[in-house]
Amino acid sequence: MTKKRVLISRRLPEAVMDSANSSYEVIARDAEVPLSIDEARSSLAEFDGIVPTLGDGFSAEAFASSRPLRCRILANFGAGYNHIDSAAAAWHGITVTNTPGAVTDATADIALTLILTTARRIVEGDRLARSGTWVGWQPTQMLGSHVTGKTLGIIGMGRIGQAVAHRCHFGFGMKVVYFSRSPKSDLPFPAEQLDKPGQVMNAADFVVVALPGGTETHHFINDGLLSTMQPHAFLINVSRGDVVDEDALIVALENKTIAGAGLDVYEFEPLIPGRLLDMDNVVLLPHLGTSVLEVREAMGFMALENLKAFFAGEEPPNPV
Repeated sequence: MTKKRVLISRRLPEAVMDSANSSYEVIARDAEVPLSIDEARSSLAEFDGIVPTLGDGFSAEAFASSRPLRCRILANFGAGYNHIDSAAAAWHGITVTNTPGAVTDATADIALTLILTTARRIVEGDRLARSGTWVGWQPTQMLGSHVTGKTLGIIGMGRIGQAVAHRCHFGFGMKVVYFSRSPKSDLPFPAEQLDKPGQVMNAADFVVVALPGGTETHHFINDGLLSTMQPHAFLINVSRGDVVDEDALIVALENKTIAGAGLDVYEFEPLIPGRLLDMDNVVLLPHLGTSVLEVREAMGFMALENLKAFFAGEEPPNPV
């Protein structure tokens, strides 16, 4: 029986690659950058299945090819799939799947890392300790913000938002308020759902954005919402970069509308505006949310399970 031909757009952990190679005729790109729209268009005509990764150019334009589309499934490596026009894929009869759940804990851990790092000025402190200019402990040196007992605001109370809130409530005794489009009646921690995102952002000392990407959430966090935050509050983004209007965030930081920000994602990733790079009150990470070997392996095996089920004529476990 002829093996299905599968493209893996960027190399995955070796255990995942070994498993894929045992089941399919695999072509794995060695490039470190996403597929362009032209590359995506070609791959749709040349492969039975594709495992896309963040940023690959599967826009509506990519599906509009003069060549017949051989591909029947895009088994996305990642929970977020806003780089894939899923409506265009469906119109062309192509199934799209993702890898939810596998990323939850690692992403929540990064949110906690950013909360603590921004509040306690960890990056600034590291630079000072390495500079050779530190003269020793001082009573008023590098005073930061307390985390324990503060109010956490969650924008988007899905899997990741709940995991962040759980850690903050039980680990730091934080009060939790949140905005979600659907009610959450079975949360395993006390939390108050507020009617509007601005109410959450106004009430919170730390706001964590955990919304999915896509056209509905593009620039969801804008200048209007940022203006509702308190001057001592911090914004943490572990969702998708374009959920936050980056220019509006920069202005809010420069005008001291908010105290600081912790970012793992960026609107035009991997480009980071110089104005953000120059700020001491912003912690910048290179999209480390799921950068744990066990997590990346779990994501890869989940993508392969979606492929396996689809090619067997079954419903994939994680359709979008």
